[in-house]
Amino acid sequence: MGRPRSFDEDTVLERAMDAFWTNGYAATSPADLAEATGIAKGSLYNAFEGKQQLFDRCLDVYQQHIEATAMELLAAPGSTRDVLRAALLFIVETDLAAPVRRGCLIGNTAVELAGHDAALADRLRRLQSIQNGWFRERIERGQVEGDVRRDADAGALADFLSTALAGLRVMAMTQDERTLRRIVDTTLAVI
Repeated sequence: MGRPRSFDEDTVLERAMDAFWTNGYAATSPADLAEATGIAKGSLYNAFEGKQQLFDRCLDVYQQHIEATAMELLAAPGSTRDVLRAALLFIVETDLAAPVRRGCLIGNTAVELAGHDAALADRLRRLQSIQNGWFRERIERGQVEGDVRRDADAGALADFLSTALAGLRVMAMTQDERTLRRIVDTTLAVI
């Protein structure tokens, strides 16, 4: 029987996620993970089986965070355009306020690894599809409430918004707030 864990798993996953998010998967070494989490490399890998498995768990944590945020933002009262604008601006402002502008962990991972790892690419595609679903649901709600054209293709608009959001997260790494606000307003002109 192994020794019981002497660390809080949620805290370790948050810290490891931050390390991967800031540095990227390849550039985050076992030593970086040990330093970030405060757990010795051997104990860390014993608990999570290896770097890839730890990273997979970190993607789960990240997805849970963005889902909770999206549900709150997209459930806000107001017209669909106003709700979407507030949500996109919240994300932009959060990115701009971060000590290190690092974009989106899922988007960064897609750029870094998806072209080399078919299983990971499939997983990221599923996560992106979930995000598209949140946008689609809000657009369909707007169609029912009458503030989005009923003949608009909600799925296509959701795909467009997800793509625009991915681009915004990248642009937030280098651009100023004024530019990003202009992009948000241009994006929402289609709604």
